[in-house]
Amino acid sequence: MTDVIRRKIDRARPTQAEGAPGADRGWRLALARAARDAMGLDLEFRSLTISRQSLAEILEQAPDLALIALLDGPRGGLGVIMLAPTVTASFIEKQTLGRLGSQTPPPRRASRIDAAMVAGVIDRALVGLDETLAEEADFSWAGGFRYASYLEDVRPLGLLLEEDAYRVLSAEVALGVDGRTGQVLLVLPAIGRGEAPAVPQNPVEAEAPHFTAALSAQVMQADCRLDAVIGRLTLSLKQVMTLQVGETLALPRAALDAVSLETIEGQRVARARLGQHRGMRALKLNEAMTTRDEASFSPRPAPTGDAQPTELRAAG
Repeated sequence: MTDVIRRKIDRARPTQAEGAPGADRGWRLALARAARDAMGLDLEFRSLTISRQSLAEILEQAPDLALIALLDGPRGGLGVIMLAPTVTASFIEKQTLGRLGSQTPPPRRASRIDAAMVAGVIDRALVGLDETLAEEADFSWAGGFRYASYLEDVRPLGLLLEEDAYRVLSAEVALGVDGRTGQVLLVLPAIGRGEAPAVPQNPVEAEAPHFTAALSAQVMQADCRLDAVIGRLTLSLKQVMTLQVGETLALPRAALDAVSLETIEGQRVARARLGQHRGMRALKLNEAMTTRDEASFSPRPAPTGDAQPTELRAAG
């Protein structure tokens, strides 16, 4: 009875940002951008369909030897993403070799290492989907999912997923200049468990959802570079010019738990410690700089004439 009521509420809920792209176009943009930004890989959608399917139907249409990743969603919801062997192999090749080979590798079963290497791309695509759907009704069922774990085959899904209806985004994608093709399936609960976006109160925003979404997408794509500084070393010009291959430079006071996160101008914005996350180097923020800290912190003081090294003065 509860599921029936939830379905009726889901159908009766007014659609926010009507006429906006929706989950279909959002997924196209998000996955293509994730492949491009994370690996420099061109990914093009040849086709994409959205359908409601039962758990039994999903298990039957899973690609052979697919990489199967379980996704965590809002309020305990579980989803799945399935990558055909061609897609997985292309992701791995691009990350390890920097390019795609002239021939498509033979199909093989994905390993846990493969899953760890593509987890970042999957999460990047899901984050991009959230950003695209931030003001749309589809966010209630397609938003808030992230990579959780890897499954060796499709059989455990029959026990892990609920016997309920799912929305399946089934895509055929082409990868690289040689046009390798493969299937990508994104499976999410049909009944949304996430928070529906609020109806915009401003009449101008309500009448122009296309402009708002386009502007937001452009702004969120702007780059903001931050450097993680473990330590700094000051050398004279003479020392720099005499550096040899294989020479070791000792970093004074370098500590993995005292990393400074700085802008390109040298302004410190946070303190962090160096670690790992899903096999990749990562920073854990310990403390953010306050306005008072920023005002009193001089990131890169210019050396005075008296402090100029003798070797540098001799070099002119």
